[in-house]
Amino acid sequence: MRSNSQDEAVQRDGMLVSSTMKMEMKTLSNKTTKSTKDNQSFKMTEMLKLKSPADFIGKQGNGVISFGSGQPDLPPPQEAFQGIDLTRDLRYGLIQGEVKLRESLAREYPGSTAENFVITNGASEALDLIFRGWSKGEKVLLPRPYYYSYLPIIELAGMVPVFTDLVDGRIDLDDFKKKIKDCRAVLINSPSNPTGRVEAIETLKEIEKITQKLGVYVVSDEVYKDLIYERENYHINGDHVITVNSFSKTYCMCGVRVGYLWSSDKKVVENVCEMKTHTSMNTNLVGQDMALSAMRAPKEYIAKQQQIWRQRRDYIYKGLVDLGFDLWKPEGAFYVLPKCKNAREFLSVLYNDFKVITYLGEWFGAPDRIRLSYALDIDQIEEGLGRIRQAMQKVTVL
Repeated sequence: MRSNSQDEAVQRDGMLVSSTMKMEMKTLSNKTTKSTKDNQSFKMTEMLKLKSPADFIGKQGNGVISFGSGQPDLPPPQEAFQGIDLTRDLRYGLIQGEVKLRESLAREYPGSTAENFVITNGASEALDLIFRGWSKGEKVLLPRPYYYSYLPIIELAGMVPVFTDLVDGRIDLDDFKKKIKDCRAVLINSPSNPTGRVEAIETLKEIEKITQKLGVYVVSDEVYKDLIYERENYHINGDHVITVNSFSKTYCMCGVRVGYLWSSDKKVVENVCEMKTHTSMNTNLVGQDMALSAMRAPKEYIAKQQQIWRQRRDYIYKGLVDLGFDLWKPEGAFYVLPKCKNAREFLSVLYNDFKVITYLGEWFGAPDRIRLSYALDIDQIEEGLGRIRQAMQKVTVL
């Protein structure tokens, strides 16, 4: 039998062990809490360093809802998968692009031939090669807000951007006339990414006349030309016009990377082909076959798309307005650009706490705004808007 003194010793030891364990657990808890806070702080710090959409492009799954991607979620036309010949397509092709595809495109541009086109690796390569073909130090008029790649493309070519700020999401002709005189070119995107706005036909015709008179090139990025909800597209014309387009948006083939440029200026076409020879060479032939086949899709394919985009536009526009956001109503493409205080912090909270991806307006030359793409189905838009509502309780955005 143990004595009373032994029992007391055991009791004291037990209390000491228990006290020690509590202290250790508290210390561990404090460390865990600190680690969690440090981790959250690290995430916030990293998010605050974000410089471009590159940090988000391609991120999906695991419950993430992405309002960031400019990639249509709709399927390509079935025709796009017909006519692919891998035994022929795994070879070098013509630098300017395959003749059949260029001839097919020429039928959509009155008075054109296959010689007016260069097939490129998406619209982005076309823009890059166009601007690199001009002299360093020359000026380019750029409406702001702008697509986030425009500014780097212009600056990497050694050219100087001159900004004309949009009014109510559209070009202000008075400001345009003042700034266009000393420029080599103007870059126009209608419908616009990131605003979703479409320039009035009268404005486009006036720009056509002004630039033709001054001998200024118009680079018209028309990748969303088939995604206009309110009216027919107007194609800017003239020997001073260079049209850029792709198969990414109209035919939902972003990853295939097939675009093109059109110009009646033989020198522009020759310069682009010369540079392309020493950079990317030919655009992939599988993609060109898919593009040619996609053009055979019935017009109902595009009409059905427009109906879907209009429905999604209406839903997200009303949803954001109901949340109190101030934004322009899109007339084409699939983007909205609402005003947003503390945009960078809000973007961070949305992603880290609610798994929602949006893009900073400052990437598009529009501080204190965020850009959302509605290239996702209504159910996801609804869920995403719900998460945005929750995040608004953590960050002041209105």
